[in-house]
Amino acid sequence: MSATEDLAIADRAAAPPAAKGAGLTLAVVLLAVFVVPSSISGTAVALPAMGAELDSGAAGLQWVVNAFNLAFACCTLAWGSIADLIGRGKAFAIGAGLYLLASVASAVGTNIYLIDAARALAGIGGAAIFASGGAIISTVFTGAARARAFGLFGTVAGVGVALGPSLSGAIVDTLGWRWIFGVHVLALTLALLGSPAVFRAVGDQRRAGRVDTVGTALFILAMLSLMTGIVQGGEWGFASPAVLGFFTGFLVLLGAFVVVQQRVAQPMLDLSVLRDRRFVGLCLVTVVASFGFVTMLTYLPSYLTTVGGRSTATAGVLMVLLTLGVLVCPLLAGKLVAKGVPPRTVIYVSLACLVVGDATALVFGPSFSVAVVAVPLLLIGAGMGLSAGLVDGQALDAVPAEKAGMAAGLLNTVRLGSEAIAVAVYGALLAGLLRGALADGLAAHTAADPARVAGDLATGNLTAAAQGGGAELTGFLVSSYDGAFHTILMVLTGVCLVLSLVVVILLRTPAKQLTPAR
Repeated sequence: MSATEDLAIADRAAAPPAAKGAGLTLAVVLLAVFVVPSSISGTAVALPAMGAELDSGAAGLQWVVNAFNLAFACCTLAWGSIADLIGRGKAFAIGAGLYLLASVASAVGTNIYLIDAARALAGIGGAAIFASGGAIISTVFTGAARARAFGLFGTVAGVGVALGPSLSGAIVDTLGWRWIFGVHVLALTLALLGSPAVFRAVGDQRRAGRVDTVGTALFILAMLSLMTGIVQGGEWGFASPAVLGFFTGFLVLLGAFVVVQQRVAQPMLDLSVLRDRRFVGLCLVTVVASFGFVTMLTYLPSYLTTVGGRSTATAGVLMVLLTLGVLVCPLLAGKLVAKGVPPRTVIYVSLACLVVGDATALVFGPSFSVAVVAVPLLLIGAGMGLSAGLVDGQALDAVPAEKAGMAAGLLNTVRLGSEAIAVAVYGALLAGLLRGALADGLAAHTAADPARVAGDLATGNLTAAAQGGGAELTGFLVSSYDGAFHTILMVLTGVCLVLSLVVVILLRTPAKQLTPAR
């Protein structure tokens, strides 16, 4: 540990106590924060019941999820900058209010397109909650209390992701799908009632200036173009003219955004933060977690049922091994830092867990014991959990206090954008590898259309893929899926290893002094 880190730890230990009302403020922020990831992971459970009641097609239902994710990704950075200008407490309350209104509209909606629009509004509100929530914690807490608070932040977000599907499933089975959004209304009403405590604890943390409307519009349009290309790439093909057009539009708009940010007096994104290698390295930690953890969280259940032959219920139980670390390790990371372990060391351990966990997941196969697969799943979960929350706190420590909202917005934009990209890359690789495998050997087992069979198998629907064939066809399909899964695991391990080495280099490089606030 360097002398600089020693001084930093000593300074944090000697920092003044948290602001008055910090406990209530933290509870209010965490309540709202829990709603966002639980909604992201849990809303999909309601789609079948929603489609049956509203007589909706697949496209309309899919945008219940996509509209939220797109709006969230597009608006997080913008809300971070806005929070610095209007006040983090006000931005948090506005976000919670928008989310509440959107949840009411979703709960009472009688048309799938109205619900799609409401979910987009919820994504805008969720972006404000996440961008301002981290900045509020950074403002209210100091020293060891801040480490513990960000540990709770990471834990609550992880609990929301992990428990969202099961909680939503229970609500759908007992009360109906509309009550998923009804629960959000109740939680956010409580958060709004507690928002005066947030205002008192945060105080007036605004910086002078006005919203960079041109830069904000360019960034939102750029992210919208990128995310739409990613979302539609799986359906239209990533080499299709429309998808390539979206990606080209993203590059053009991003270039225009960078030019504008360099020329305006009060930019939405102060590009000086990107000259701080430590901050960039911490942002990249979330990218490693996206490729190493989020992809497994999304696609492992299909592997367990398709190749492992497990029931959906059993696969759900096994997934607890993956999410356990997300529930436990954020608080553990906070305690380790509070006891003097350098945050950088904890982050290195988290990266190692992700790389080793993905590599050892190669032991998965058609026949496996729970004891064997528990090791890689626990390692991957620990890798995600040790960095969740801790990275947020360290990243906000790396920037001036008046830019905390913008930095939180940028961090969460990188996090969510990389998750979407990682999941899309996994899906594209899986589909491509399966098409290649089936093109070579499917004709020996059935005369079925290879494209149709590959599509069914890629979604984990082995029954539909093997329709009209016997045991030999089923065995061939299982073997093809297993081979594709292992190839993708090797790719993911390589990506995580390379990114981890980049993070180590960036975090070991002395940070540059940031440009003072204008």
